[in-house]
Amino acid sequence: MLSVISRSRHGHGRARALTRPISSSPSSAKALPFSLNSKSGTAAAGKDGFDDGHPLRMIMFGKPGAGKGTLTSRLVQKYDILSLSTGDLLRQHISQKTDVGRQADEIVAHGGLLPDDLMLKVVTSKLDHLNNKHWILDGFPRTLGQGELLDTHLRNQGTPLTLIVNLDVPDEVILSRISDRWVHLPSGRVYNLSYNQPKVDGRDDETGEPLTKRADDNPEIFARRLRQFYVSTSPLLMYYTSQYSSAKTRVVTLSGTTSDEIWPQLEGAVRTFFPRVRERDDVRKRTSLTEAVLSRVADKGEPCVSK
Repeated sequence: MLSVISRSRHGHGRARALTRPISSSPSSAKALPFSLNSKSGTAAAGKDGFDDGHPLRMIMFGKPGAGKGTLTSRLVQKYDILSLSTGDLLRQHISQKTDVGRQADEIVAHGGLLPDDLMLKVVTSKLDHLNNKHWILDGFPRTLGQGELLDTHLRNQGTPLTLIVNLDVPDEVILSRISDRWVHLPSGRVYNLSYNQPKVDGRDDETGEPLTKRADDNPEIFARRLRQFYVSTSPLLMYYTSQYSSAKTRVVTLSGTTSDEIWPQLEGAVRTFFPRVRERDDVRKRTSLTEAVLSRVADKGEPCVSK
């Protein structure tokens, strides 16, 4: 089920500088029923003042294990969308010894937590140069203070967020799937024996390297991570639902128990609200070739047999 969260305008809160480790998180909120097929509802693209010329500038919230990585990967593989990882950007700054990178490296070396304003510089050093490109930001913001800082910066740049997605997956579903989760640590690729199995047991599909279990993939630690998620990111999602009254920014909740259930909702929201987002050339070519083959088969009256 896909829902658009109701929004009302409130005063913009003062940004607060907080500290954080390099990890991830997000949240849930009460949602109103919504159908992408609605012709009269306020959600229909272009019918309620939504400017479909705006690029996709997106963040995705969801509990640990909700499928953010899987869904982001599917979007990026199929559509001309950039995925920006906060961790990757930080490592790049450190390796290139930029001013930001040197500051971050010194803090991390002493076991400190990176302040929010420094993390903002890491993120915006890339975002500010993307202009009209479509992007998804992964790993930031994770707290209310970070959200306020990012929101203020993007608004001042004239490039506010245009899509905020909340993945609503029941806690019991997430807790039940962690025992089946395996990870390829060098790439971050995640597999699950229940619904996303590797082609070869215990091996990464692309490299053939061994998969491992994350140390925090056990019920007790995961339960603590869920509690922390609610504490840190529920206020952040509430902030976004109250701040964005403009139809130019969508806040949607996607509900389901697996990524396969949520994917059609996510793809539908992107295609409906952001018609400028195009499929990648290789995807279009494969689709065109398949359609051409099926058309020739139909013209000849031959049965289409899958082998």
